Amino acid sequence: MSDDDLTATRRAKLRELRAVGRAYPNDFRPAHRASQLHSAFESAEASALESARPPARIAGRVVGRRSFGQAMFVTVDDGGGRIQAYLRRDQLPPDAWETSRSLDLGDQVGVEGTLFRTKTNELTVAASEVRLLAKCLHAPPEKWHGLADVEIRYRQRYLDLLSNPAVRDVFRKRARIVAGIRRFLSERGFLEVETPILQQIAGGAAARPFRTHHNALGLDLQMRIAPELFLKRLLVGGFDRVFEIGRNFRNEGISTQHNPEFTMLEFYQAWATYEDLMPLTEQMVCALAEEVAGGRVVRCGEHEIDLTPPWRRISLVGAAASAAGCNESDLRDPERARQVAERHGVAIPPAAGAGGIATAIFEHLVEPTLVQPTFVTGFPTEVSPLARPSDSDPWVVDRFELYVVAREMANGFSELNDPDDQRERFLSQLANRERGDDEAHPMDEDYVTALEYAMPPAAGEGIGIDRLAMLLCDAPSIRDVILFPLMRPDRRAAASDEGETPGEGAAPGRAPEPRA
Repeated sequence: MSDDDLTATRRAKLRELRAVGRAYPNDFRPAHRASQLHSAFESAEASALESARPPARIAGRVVGRRSFGQAMFVTVDDGGGRIQAYLRRDQLPPDAWETSRSLDLGDQVGVEGTLFRTKTNELTVAASEVRLLAKCLHAPPEKWHGLADVEIRYRQRYLDLLSNPAVRDVFRKRARIVAGIRRFLSERGFLEVETPILQQIAGGAAARPFRTHHNALGLDLQMRIAPELFLKRLLVGGFDRVFEIGRNFRNEGISTQHNPEFTMLEFYQAWATYEDLMPLTEQMVCALAEEVAGGRVVRCGEHEIDLTPPWRRISLVGAAASAAGCNESDLRDPERARQVAERHGVAIPPAAGAGGIATAIFEHLVEPTLVQPTFVTGFPTEVSPLARPSDSDPWVVDRFELYVVAREMANGFSELNDPDDQRERFLSQLANRERGDDEAHPMDEDYVTALEYAMPPAAGEGIGIDRLAMLLCDAPSIRDVILFPLMRPDRRAAASDEGETPGEGAAPGRAPEPRA
């Protein structure tokens, strides 16, 4: 039967249920979970179950069905596990047996009965009552053997979760990662806070914001690209340790490492420097790895990543110079740095000086090689408008970025709390914007005013939750750890609506190519 015929057949069954008032009831309450039953009776022998006849009342989705005329086996998945139910005509009320005969894969059912073991020793519910709780009107994908079409997996995540238990496990792990972060920071005196997502000035990072408009106030607003400047205002206000886990929005491309809407952890600690945050980061990531992945050595694609501290530390300029075959002094001179970049085919950012060019060379030549955990320090002041300059070398700032499997995982630095220096940095960023850098940081007069009320010496850090989940869950794409990633419009659906053949639209079973 075609998919349309199958759906028509299922709709006919639903019409019969509506006619007798048994469609979509909401009066069945499960008392047990499949996993609880398996755990509680794992060692119970068949004879003991036959004697005790322990009760079971479960609800979930039908993911397997085998009929034998006057009896059938139905496998029920309740989202946390699966258990088999045995349905016999002579052990069920007449209406319950009729319900059983009309069950389809994907239906939501409630089953009540007692536990026993089959001849193959499988724990099973001998049903005395069966209720159809919700009719599934479409054939389940690939008969529950695993949904492989990535286009459908990301667009219809509910089908992905239903048919791929490993995917559900990824998002359970992600939830444990977030809970673990909250526990780790709270135990160390950090206060969780919430800061605005709609902002008049989107600051705290070099990125293009999404723009919107507030009708009642007649006010143009931007969605935040980072919570940083509001969190540091809280340091001025007297909170010495704060953190936020929330959504950021950046109007940029989509790739295996980027989604325009993503989750970020940012935390700030007064009376600390970036040197204090590096061991704290090691401790937190190791604790999460032990809880979620079972140890400090994790598999990520083809790599085995050892998270055992201490992690390697390198200088950005030193590593870039070594990879480019030049002296560090060459990368501090704008013209010589430009020549080095051109020699290695490195694209030079708009309005970039020596620091920006050195950073671009590092990203092109060094970043792809940083597989094991590595702290990169000594970022040029030019590319770090919110970080404190180094006392020993003001050309660089007290900053680090953490790289694992060639991905930036974290960015931390000692905070710039000199209001006059901060104003000059913002003015320099505005000049870069006028020269064509549309990601340059905007001026934020209120933030400078806040610094004038004396922000204590502090350090802060941001960690991408999605990329951390990719690492600890061995996920190759950021879309694998975001429940509903942003996708282009469905070209295949549009092609079908317009009468195109599959060859004229997107290839079936293939995800659209991401934009760089």
